[in-house]
Amino acid sequence: MYKYLLLIVTFVIGFGLAQEPSTMSFETDLGTLNVTPLGHASIRLELGDTLIYVDPWSNVHDFSQDPDADWIWVTHEHGDHLDKAAIAEIATDSTQYLMDSRTAEASGLDNVTLIANGESLELEGLTVHAIPAYNVVRARDNGQKYHPEGWYNGFILEIGDFRMHFAGDTECVPEFADLGPITVSFLPINLPFTMPPEEAAACFRTLNPEIAIPYHQGESDPQIVADLLADTSIEVRVLALP
Repeated sequence: MYKYLLLIVTFVIGFGLAQEPSTMSFETDLGTLNVTPLGHASIRLELGDTLIYVDPWSNVHDFSQDPDADWIWVTHEHGDHLDKAAIAEIATDSTQYLMDSRTAEASGLDNVTLIANGESLELEGLTVHAIPAYNVVRARDNGQKYHPEGWYNGFILEIGDFRMHFAGDTECVPEFADLGPITVSFLPINLPFTMPPEEAAACFRTLNPEIAIPYHQGESDPQIVADLLADTSIEVRVLALP
């Protein structure tokens, strides 16, 4: 059971962007992992000298003052996840990227490592797994799913027994039942592209993480997730991440 060493959280009622990002710290086999949700699906990870950003988006955070990225992981090519303006603020010539082939083509970036659903990569003692992220039901007017099956990724960061899940844009897909133990899970809760809080709460029950964090919120209320999981042992952290 992993307990945080340090948690500086501002609980914000409503859906404005928190002025100061909240940082959560976890002990892992490789030392302290600092996790800072920056808004929407944007997350900064600091592990020793390694700095990783997941889906940086400049609409919800000013990246101009942030430290340079060693790695940028992008779940898919949509503009609120693949944001070239945000990337330009934190990337250097040595920054490495992790993404699927469609997103890589759209990005036009160099130093890209391709990863597809079901594949894994070892990165300096940690492991990243690419997991399915897709719509089961929700689709555009022409019938195409907002995120078709097999196109895009969610990620699991694994450091020993510590496993952190970044779902990306997805509904509660059947593969979630087979992900194994999850320490921390980030699930999206906004419509029409992902799922509402009620479905996310049911999905957290399937995943059964130690800590559940509703993100990619839009105008949805993350407190609904917490209320629906009040009868479980899952710790729900309610943050303002529009």
